[in-house]
Amino acid sequence: MILPGPAIPGVVIAAPSSGSGKTTVTLGLLAAFRAAGVAVQPFKCGPDYIDPAFHAAAAGRASLNLDSWAMTGTGIAARIAGATEPPLPSGERVGVRGDHPHQSQTPQLAIAEGAMGLFDGVAARGALGTGASADIAALTGWPVVLVLDTGGQAQSAGAVAAGFARFRAGVRVAGVILNRVASPRHEAMLRQGMAEAGLAVFGVIPRDAGLALPARHLGLVQAGEHGDLAAFLNHAGRVIAASCDLDAIRAAATPFATHGTPPRLPPPGARVALARDAAFSFTYPHLLDDWRAGGSVILPFSPLQDEGPDPSADACWLPGGYPELHAGRLAAAARFRDGLRRFAATRPVHGECGGYMAMGAGLVDADGNRHEMAGLLGLVTSYAARRMHLGYRRATLLAAIPGLPQGSRVTGHEFHYSTILDQPDAPLALVTDAAGGTVAETGSRRGLATGSFLHLIGPAE
Repeated sequence: MILPGPAIPGVVIAAPSSGSGKTTVTLGLLAAFRAAGVAVQPFKCGPDYIDPAFHAAAAGRASLNLDSWAMTGTGIAARIAGATEPPLPSGERVGVRGDHPHQSQTPQLAIAEGAMGLFDGVAARGALGTGASADIAALTGWPVVLVLDTGGQAQSAGAVAAGFARFRAGVRVAGVILNRVASPRHEAMLRQGMAEAGLAVFGVIPRDAGLALPARHLGLVQAGEHGDLAAFLNHAGRVIAASCDLDAIRAAATPFATHGTPPRLPPPGARVALARDAAFSFTYPHLLDDWRAGGSVILPFSPLQDEGPDPSADACWLPGGYPELHAGRLAAAARFRDGLRRFAATRPVHGECGGYMAMGAGLVDADGNRHEMAGLLGLVTSYAARRMHLGYRRATLLAAIPGLPQGSRVTGHEFHYSTILDQPDAPLALVTDAAGGTVAETGSRRGLATGSFLHLIGPAE
């Protein structure tokens, strides 16, 4: 019997397209509500691992991914139910779950940031839907607050909003936030269009260069690398508090009764050495929650600080990140490489995407310079000839990886710009894309070392 959990009122912050400002608006809302004493639980729709770190810094609690392609409706409901962060297990080092102070207060409001445009997803349905943010809104009943970049528009913005409001049954647009508004006259014309569309205006945000977030090829620059993240969040919170009706947004939130326990990936081991720094930071918070639920203690270490995995660990995990931006430092980190090699001689090591590349024989940076990597695998990758690899993946393991036996079926996501120059080792998995097409990047295995470009999301249904 599945008992119902707390009914968490929430909203989905979405937009017609990427670049409309929904991340900045989300961060501003999280900061503003937190400053007002409202405990807000953030979520991110889709397979993003950069935005959740910003959410965590703004809200003071970890942000979890909700993915309609890779997760079932029951699994998503259970993830939301378990969103209140538990205390860190005994013996675990602080700083792994979002790098923010622990907040034990039960959340009073959920804010889920969408991805891309509200209805954008893949062509083939997955466990629940196409990965679109609208799928999460439809499942939870959380209304959409639509962020509109109003540059170059006036009353026509009302037509855009009206189209989004009527596009899909079961997805309700409660109102809009008008972003990058140029003047009072511009605002008046925009409000006229929204009145004709019958949509509430929850906020009007003026153009503000101080609300811009720096970006690079995989998205925003990481939260931990932002020059002064606290100052940015304080500014965003003040702007949103002054520009938006927080009470109206909170009043629009609709409760969603959560329940159940999500299907979890088993931990790689009882004690897991986890690479964790600016080069290796792309880890889904829910994956770490799964490991902890399975009794695992996580032991972070920094390859960029020339640290090797903890000798007391029984498995090592190298997440994705930006090894290409730090290839020189990684090549010079002799203690890290030697420690990793000694570890891999007796215990399993697995790498995801950037971690996989760091386990290889070499990495060629964007300028064509080759850097020595750990050499646990024969993989050689290059950023000199950039090619984007992006999309959902299903994989069937041809060999075991830490925590998962041969034959396991998993879902995940791939996003990188590297090209494989050499991959001499045995393949790790049979991989297909969202439509079922074969993916050539199978991953590699050699001895106790395994790796692939796949960022694990969960078990395949």
